[in-house]
Amino acid sequence: MKNIILSIVLFLTLQMGIGQANYIEEDLKIDQFTEGTLTTPSEEKAKSLVVFIQGSGPTDRDGNQPMMNNDGMKKLARELADKGIASFRFDKRIFKMTELQIKEKDLRFDDFVTDVNSIIEYFKNDDRFENLVLAGHSEGSLIGMLAAGENVDAFISLAGAGRPIDDVIVEQVANTNPAMGEKVRAGFDELMENGQTENYQNVEFVLRPSVQPYMKSWIQYDPAEEISKLEIPILIINGTFDIQVAEKEAELLKEANPEAELVLLDKMNHIFRKIESQDRLVNTKSYNEPNQALHPELVPVITKFVKELE
Repeated sequence: MKNIILSIVLFLTLQMGIGQANYIEEDLKIDQFTEGTLTTPSEEKAKSLVVFIQGSGPTDRDGNQPMMNNDGMKKLARELADKGIASFRFDKRIFKMTELQIKEKDLRFDDFVTDVNSIIEYFKNDDRFENLVLAGHSEGSLIGMLAAGENVDAFISLAGAGRPIDDVIVEQVANTNPAMGEKVRAGFDELMENGQTENYQNVEFVLRPSVQPYMKSWIQYDPAEEISKLEIPILIINGTFDIQVAEKEAELLKEANPEAELVLLDKMNHIFRKIESQDRLVNTKSYNEPNQALHPELVPVITKFVKELE
């Protein structure tokens, strides 16, 4: 009987140890537009805080969208906590549009920059952290560049474009449908010249009338020009199997700011997974596989960069 009881106690102790998280998470409300999750190490005090800025579309704090569940940002935040690095990830303003009665036609790219600036101000008044690092993914990369002022200690671009977004979108569309790519190009050109375009039939996904003001506010920025203005440590990361943002975009950013560190992770895709096949379907399938591990080199690369600030 004693042996049975001892075995049960040992089993429960092991299970408790296995299930013990190495992070603490706290939900924070920055303002009416921004709510997110602060993830900190459970065993030590973090000196650095990384603010993750999500990519395009209705992307939540964990890196997910309505039809895409991969938990990329959540995994990244929690694994960084294991390395002694705190992070804050947040839902984009898009999730507040219904509640706050914001119409799509009234949304602008600079609204997202404003939200990041509010986060920076919030944490600058929090004396727990010595260093503040912005890490923008995809569209969030440019947002981070624009927000990275004197109150930010470093910047990380995760799969960020190196050209204005209209050039990137036209190329993406043309790769699968050349005729549609030409139509999108014509629509963007008219939008830039006249402030609007009627040339959006069959390409409403990017140029419908209600989204044109947002696109016009976005395409005015050249990421290469913006990153060239930064005088803080910069880490540029891209995957060689990213089917949304090619590695040449990262190389353009590096060319614009030669002091930046460029890391191309072999076989990493857009949502930070290592893909062993060049099959596009295998790549996109991972966008809905939250249990798939992050690329094994991603967290070490970010950890090294952040720790060098300390």
